[in-house]
Parts: sequence; C-alpha cells; structure tokens
Amino acid sequence: MWVADNWKDYKVIDCSGGEKLESWGKYVLVRPDPQVIWNTKREDSRWKHFNARYHRSNKGGGEWEVVKLPEEWQISYGELTFNLKPFSFKHTGIFPEQAVNWDWMAEKIKSAGRPIKILNLFAYTGGATLSCVNAGAHVTHVDASKGIVAWAKENARASSLPEQSFRWIVDDCKKFVEREIRRGNKYDAIIMDPPSYGRGPKGETWKIEESIYPFMELTEELLSENPLFVLVNSYTTGLQSSVLNYMMSVIYKRNRNCKVRSDEVGLPVMNSGLILPCGASGRAEF
Repeated sequence: MWVADNWKDYKVIDCSGGEKLESWGKYVLVRPDPQVIWNTKREDSRWKHFNARYHRSNKGGGEWEVVKLPEEWQISYGELTFNLKPFSFKHTGIFPEQAVNWDWMAEKIKSAGRPIKILNLFAYTGGATLSCVNAGAHVTHVDASKGIVAWAKENARASSLPEQSFRWIVDDCKKFVEREIRRGNKYDAIIMDPPSYGRGPKGETWKIEESIYPFMELTEELLSENPLFVLVNSYTTGLQSSVLNYMMSVIYKRNRNCKVRSDEVGLPVMNSGLILPCGASGRAEF
C-alpha cells in the first residue's frame, strides 16, 4: 500500500462505526467513511468534542453539524497551502491520501532534468496540480466545475506559485481531450482522478464502468514521444488496483515501453497504528 505519512497539518486520529475522526490543522472533524465497517470503543474525547460533524441522510447527501468552525481555513503540506471549507457531500477541499502521489510525481518531475508539460483531468481543487508546478512542471488543469477551478486558483495563489505555470480550463474532460487530439497537442504526463458518476457543464454524463477504458485509450494519443508518467486514481469499489493495473498495461504498454504498478492508497490512523484504505492508484512510468 502507498501511504500518505508525511502530513504535519492533517491526521486521522481514529476510525470506528462508519466514521473517521480527523484533525485538519487546529480543527477536529468527524466524517463518514464507507470503508470503516468495524466498531471499536471510542475512547478519544474528541469523538464528542469536535468542531464539525457530517451527518449522512437516508435520502442521500447530508449536512454538516457545525459546533465551532470558520467558513474557511488553511492547512499546509510542505510548501503548498490549501484553502479548506466544509463542502457538500462531506468534502473539505482536498483528499489528503493523495499526498503520497503528489510526492511521487514531484520526485519524477525533479529527476527528469527537462521541462515537463502535464495534463491534469478531473483535477478538482488542484492538489496534484500545485505539487507538480511546485516541482517545476507546467500544468493544464481541467475540471467541469467553474467553482472548483476557481478554488484551485485560490490554492495556487495561497501557495505563491507562478501564474505562467498554469493553464486553467473549465470543460468536460472527454471533449477537451478530443479537441487536444485534433489540435495535435502533446503532454509528457497525464493525471486523472475520474468520478464514479458525473455530469459535464452541458449535461454530458460520465459513468466510470462504461467510460474509463475508452477515455484512457484517448489519453494515450496525447502522450509525447518521451513521456514521463501517467497516474490514474479510483475511489470506485469495482475499479480496484488490479483492474487499474490491467487496463493501464493494455493501453500504455501497447505502443511504448513502460512499467505499470498499482496499489491501494491509505492514511495512517494515529490511535491504532493501522492504515485506513482510501481507494487505489495506478502508475505508468516510462
């Protein structure tokens, strides 16, 4: 398992009964987690004395119970700064387990010894984008949500990263990839974090089980003659690390020499010393 264990401002304190107890800087949150199917005694007092807790609704979605939490606050990861806020569907603005991939990509970029041009698809609030730019790359950041792209721009400004290293795009990712193929644009690395289900700005639908394989085939056409890596993340139960490994091997090894690896990503749990699984990632290294 690839474990994001370099955090200073974020911790999973404990997890039990479908929830995880987390510290985000100086604030303590309780959020649901479908992976936490065990029940252990909640001895940590912060289970009862939290700043905010997200309650799921039986009808779908849910709402935050806020005790004492600002509308927005910041945490840092190394040289990067992220603006957080209690967002719909339990989110806060970043997926902290992805830090293990941020570190891996940053090291690949720094070791390349050449300018690296990256395409980040379904790029959300920019954790991967910021890490890659901070390592010296130029990143085209694509997401279908105008508000989410604006949030990513705020994170870039908060991290004092150079504006010329970003290209911000609000668009349906599949349509953008198809246009880039027609334009003849190429990238040295591609990152994608596809949702299980989503809609584009013009009502385009995305169902990961039906869409991910042909989409990944399209992205192979955007790789440069000397690519560096491809990273694919999955939070969908049916799209396990072995499935990612198989798809990426079929697609990216077809015309190129590369090494494909995949594994679960996870976060250390402070009170138990165990690792909380948080989805899977596949990495192709050229």
